Amino acid sequence: MTCINRSLAPCGRAGRRRWYLSSPLVLLLVLLFVSPGAPAALPAAIGGKELPSLAPILEGAVPAVVNVATVTRIETAEHPLLRDPFFRYFFDIPEHRERRGESLGSGVIVDAKAGLILTNNHVVSKAQQIEVTLHDGRTLQAKLVGSDPQTDVAVLRVPAKDLTEIPLADSDELRVGDFVIAIGSPFGLAQTVTSGIVSALGRSGLGIEGYESFIQTDASINPGNSGGPLINLRGELIGINTAILAPGGGNVGIGFAIPINMAHVVMDQIVEHGSVRRGLFGVVVQDLTPDLAHALDVDVRRGAVVAKVEADSAAERAGLRSGDVVIAIDGVEVQGAADLRNRIGLRQIGDKLELKVLRDGRQRTVHGVIADPHADYTDGVRVSRSLAGALLGDGSARTERGQLVGVAVGTVDEDSPAWAIGLREGDLVVEVNGQRTGSLQELGYVLRRFGGLSSLSIWRDGQLLQISRR
Repeated sequence: MTCINRSLAPCGRAGRRRWYLSSPLVLLLVLLFVSPGAPAALPAAIGGKELPSLAPILEGAVPAVVNVATVTRIETAEHPLLRDPFFRYFFDIPEHRERRGESLGSGVIVDAKAGLILTNNHVVSKAQQIEVTLHDGRTLQAKLVGSDPQTDVAVLRVPAKDLTEIPLADSDELRVGDFVIAIGSPFGLAQTVTSGIVSALGRSGLGIEGYESFIQTDASINPGNSGGPLINLRGELIGINTAILAPGGGNVGIGFAIPINMAHVVMDQIVEHGSVRRGLFGVVVQDLTPDLAHALDVDVRRGAVVAKVEADSAAERAGLRSGDVVIAIDGVEVQGAADLRNRIGLRQIGDKLELKVLRDGRQRTVHGVIADPHADYTDGVRVSRSLAGALLGDGSARTERGQLVGVAVGTVDEDSPAWAIGLREGDLVVEVNGQRTGSLQELGYVLRRFGGLSSLSIWRDGQLLQISRR
């Protein structure tokens, strides 16, 4: 005999069966399995009490969940012989060889009137084509409104016709132990539903994203769930499923979701600007450890210690000093360095902050304003008409081989010449027309010398990319 459920049918010695009926529900299940004739349906209630079910919640939530399919064209590596133009001509080989890459993820409709869908950046990054399949079977072409790799959030737009949106919850109200439901398309199995609880809150330091404050859950999340919703028992969106911890390659009950409050802030900026325009405060912080608390003579256990204040920064103008312990922002307690970084990093340029700090054994209040990191940048049109629409300034990037200097790209207006040639916010231009450009001044000199722009080498997301202007 095989043990399926110990409470229902514990295994005794060979040849003997012992049944322990602990409730009317157990008796009903036994009768259904052993009764002859046609199978009977479970009743709606037993003893006047309805059987618990997630079905009513899902009836409202599932229509807002979509499958996201992307197509990416990837250039393939070639044998050196294939680069010979005479060899290509003789064998009629096309100039560019590409292979087609496809991926599948999930998304959730958050604004039916505007046709807006939230998903993960890693689901749609580098995609040339995005298709969204709705719950009713319709397949729509989606446009990428914008994305933010730092939070792994992306926003899509589809034609706003007969769509169902999901209401948003306040993810700050979540508690460990709350029941949650994950919906998505794991391994391409559309509209799959799993359930679990909130296992932990504010998970960070995982190295998954730049800004981390994950909801951890044991609801089963697998490849294909990325971008799908995590909802509460009221059918409200509390998070966007984004990653799992999988030592053996499969689900082990440790999944992570981006809190909807964070995703919503990012979405609002993407919809308004096409990207996230982060401000700059100019402070380096670290966690308050027991040793640091003792050394600084403070009697609090949570907070962020100011390790460095950048010269002429918003933090310096606010009056922060090295050694200050930040314990609250705008009246909300600071849990640690990651919490402080997230809450400042997601604020918009010009936002005002009220920080409570401990200094020399006394509590103080300082006020600051999030500064514009591109305040000293210039519009690319002043350098070349080809770069119009992009804010440019001197910048650098840290690589495995050391510091790389060049021309940093700030915001880039869509439909501008700079956007058309392929420049994006966060790029670092290191070569122009094959010449090194370590500053904006050198960039202008090279362009004047060559009489225009023909090619760019840029550093983006840890990779060196080449852009040729045809």
